[in-house]
Amino acid sequence: MRTDQRRTGPEPGRTERRVLLVGNPNVGKSALFNALTGLHATVSNYPGTTVEITRGSLNAGDGSTEVVDTPGVNSLLPLSEDERVTWDLVSSARGDPDAVVVQVADAKDLRRALLISLQLGQLQTRTVLILNMSDEAEARGLRTDMEGLSRALGVPVRSTVATRREGIDALRAALPEARVPSNHLPLPDDVAPEIAAILAGRAPLPDPEAPPPFVARYHEALLARAAELAVRFRGAAGADRKAEVSRGAAYSRRLGRLSVHPAWGWPMLLVVLLAVYEVVGVFGAGVLVDLLEDGLFGQHLNPLARAAFGHVPSRFLQDLFVGEYGVVTMGLTYGLAIVLPIVTTFFLVFGALEDSGYLPRLAVMADRSFRVMGLNGKAVLPMVLGLGCDTMATMTTRILSTRKERVLATLLLALGVPCSAQLGVILAMLAAVPLSAGLVWFGTIAAVMVAVGWLGNRLLAGRRGEFVVELPPMRWPLLANVLAKTAARVEWYLKEALPLFVLGTLLLFALDRLDLLSAINRAGQPVVSGLLGLPPQASEAFLIGFLRRDYAATRLFDMARDRGLDTVQLVTAMVTITLFIPCIANVFIIAKERGARTALAIAAFIFPFAFAVGGLVRLAMRSVGLWEIP
Repeated sequence: MRTDQRRTGPEPGRTERRVLLVGNPNVGKSALFNALTGLHATVSNYPGTTVEITRGSLNAGDGSTEVVDTPGVNSLLPLSEDERVTWDLVSSARGDPDAVVVQVADAKDLRRALLISLQLGQLQTRTVLILNMSDEAEARGLRTDMEGLSRALGVPVRSTVATRREGIDALRAALPEARVPSNHLPLPDDVAPEIAAILAGRAPLPDPEAPPPFVARYHEALLARAAELAVRFRGAAGADRKAEVSRGAAYSRRLGRLSVHPAWGWPMLLVVLLAVYEVVGVFGAGVLVDLLEDGLFGQHLNPLARAAFGHVPSRFLQDLFVGEYGVVTMGLTYGLAIVLPIVTTFFLVFGALEDSGYLPRLAVMADRSFRVMGLNGKAVLPMVLGLGCDTMATMTTRILSTRKERVLATLLLALGVPCSAQLGVILAMLAAVPLSAGLVWFGTIAAVMVAVGWLGNRLLAGRRGEFVVELPPMRWPLLANVLAKTAARVEWYLKEALPLFVLGTLLLFALDRLDLLSAINRAGQPVVSGLLGLPPQASEAFLIGFLRRDYAATRLFDMARDRGLDTVQLVTAMVTITLFIPCIANVFIIAKERGARTALAIAAFIFPFAFAVGGLVRLAMRSVGLWEIP
């Protein structure tokens, strides 16, 4: 059992009224949040944790009502850090006349939603129940007796389609009518004392690593009551309504089944990966980078900057801004002309996959493979998010149930999952090598991930959590949603990542001015040139990799074009930089999430391991001799 239990009141300085959006994962809480706030939101860590929550102001004109989007939960009795945050926020709303819990439910899965409704009644919070995605329920021929359910629960019940802003006005109008759910569940005698003590704050919350038996019995009792209510108020539409189910809905269900099929699911995954490669690797890293780097920056912006600084009498300032390691000619050119188009196209693709409902199905497909590494399919979300940013992905490992899983996922993210900018540059480098050489890179990274995960699973103490995932319906991504998510993520890149490109450029400039860069190149030559067979200047890329791995990949990409690295050198460089130590921001997040000792241990393992694997790949490819320059 835990020895602590956090009880938090309202946030200091919050607005007068507060609306908490609470619900299961994948029920459209974020879309509803956007509809209520008009996308004007701030994202911050919940006090005392690394769990991010989103806050905004209700579009009511006076800014007096705060809306908080809480982490998705399957139960309000928390068994993970993000569920703990939702518990704390909901608990703080108990007895607060200015706080309303808006429970967002999937209209197609009433039983799962009612489990949380019953818990909200036990916590005595003023509640409005929202049946979201009602259009998809209707397309399946499902209907809910909302008036009867409202009378049974004693709370307002409304339907919405958040992605189309339908039902939002009715939701706003229902907020003043919020009530405490009245359909209380008599708890079984063998769990009532423990649950009552937890609800009253007299007992600590269960330990998520080893939940006591009464937790399972409590959830069984809730599910039985929720199922009873769902059967009572959920019915099928008549035969005429069923006949109206659109072909699109039927096609969506078939596509959803095929995406997790043991045989057909893998070809679909291959098609998805090829689409990602074409959009990010070919269009983003090829067409757009050429337009921006060679066209906009190469022919216009950089010449203008050189001409402007040519009139500055200080040679130091000229070199600082437009020299070989200039803030404009290197830092901004790398960050805006090379990486930004790659990041943007990746975020567009990722947003489309996210909005389509494919990512949870990818988790199902990956479950069996991940079990070899001591993980389950739930870990696919941090891994896929790592393709956007390893720092953000490391924070999402909190969704995993056990410490063992969280440490393993953090290690694998730091080791072999390239971020979007790095991946895009690598895809561009892959375009310059034969397919067989590209398969060497992919096979090496995959083999390393499996081997390290398998070994870590046996060395780390602890258990693997259970894998339960809700599959939302497959749907066409909504362009407005995808663009909004992409814009938010690009804004994050410009605020958080771009300054580090400038910082990395300033570091190189300082080292060059102090005549230390050549010394570092000489010091790194036995490893970089001797072991990896790369030019001595590649030491700059690995040095700057401590600040940003994507910056290092971009530097190697630039060297590959300027110096004409052969196929073996390109693959060796790609393998080494992919496995290289994570950027400094990720190291800090690992230390915050898992502790300083774990962060140092991961860094101490990855640093020599990456060079060792790169050297072995180089020796193996040279020995085979298929990729030698004629």
